[in-house]
Amino acid sequence: MSSILTNNSAMVALQTLKGINSNLSDVQSQISTGKTVSSAKDNSAVWAISKVMESDVNGFKAISDSLALGESSVAVARNAAETITDLLTDMKTKIVAAQGENVDRTKINTDVTALKEQIASVVSAAQFNGLNLVDGTTASVNVLSSLDRSSSGVDASNIAVTGQNLSTGGYTAKAAFVTGAATNGVSATLDSFGFALDATGGAADDAAITIATTAFAAGDSISMRLGDTDISYTITAEDVASTTTRDVVCLTSAPAGQI
Repeated sequence: MSSILTNNSAMVALQTLKGINSNLSDVQSQISTGKTVSSAKDNSAVWAISKVMESDVNGFKAISDSLALGESSVAVARNAAETITDLLTDMKTKIVAAQGENVDRTKINTDVTALKEQIASVVSAAQFNGLNLVDGTTASVNVLSSLDRSSSGVDASNIAVTGQNLSTGGYTAKAAFVTGAATNGVSATLDSFGFALDATGGAADDAAITIATTAFAAGDSISMRLGDTDISYTITAEDVASTTTRDVVCLTSAPAGQI
C-alpha cells in the first residue's frame, strides 16, 4: 500500500508567500504610478473614466494659459488706450490755449504735432505676442475660455475681444456746407463756411448756407458757431437712414428761445 506524504505547514507558507508577492507587485505599481488603477487590466471601467478626467485636466491647463495670454493682450491694449486718452487731453489743453490772441501758435502747433506722433508711437507699440488690438489691424480675437462636455462631445467656448482703431490718420473733410443761389459775402469749403456783411446790408449779403446730403456716418458731428452761440449735432444711425436733409438737421445746444 502506497501513501503520499504532505507537509501542510510548508504548503500554507508557500500560498502565503505567493499572496505576498502578488500584493507586493500591486503596491509597487501603485507607488510608481501614483494610481490605484494604472492600466486597463486593473479595472477597465475606472481606467476609462480616469483617462477622460486626465484629458480634461490637461485641457483646463491649456484654458488657463489661454486666459492668461488673453488677459495680457487686453491689459496692453487698455494701458495704451489710457495713455492715448491722457495725450489727447494734453492736446486739447494746448488747442484751447491757442485760441488766445497773445500766444505763440507756432510753438503750440509744434507741441500738438509732437503729441500726435507720440500717440502714433503708443499705438504701434501696443502689441503683445504679435497681437495689436488698438491699431485697426485686428477686427476681433477669440480667447478660449472653457470646455463644455456633453453627450455629443466637447464644445469649446470663447470670449470675443473686439479690436479698435486708435491710430492717427489723415482727416478727410466732408462737403457738408454749400452755398445757395446768392453767394455774395459767403464762402464755403468742404467742412466749414464763413460770411461777411458790409454796412449797407443789402440783398447782395443775403446768402444761404445749406447742409449737403453727403454720405454721413453715425457718430459724425456738425458744429457751428455764431458769436457766442454754439450749435452742434451728432449724426445718429436713424439720421443716416433718413431720406431728406430736413430729417438730419437738428439744433441741440442753442440757448432757449433760439432756433
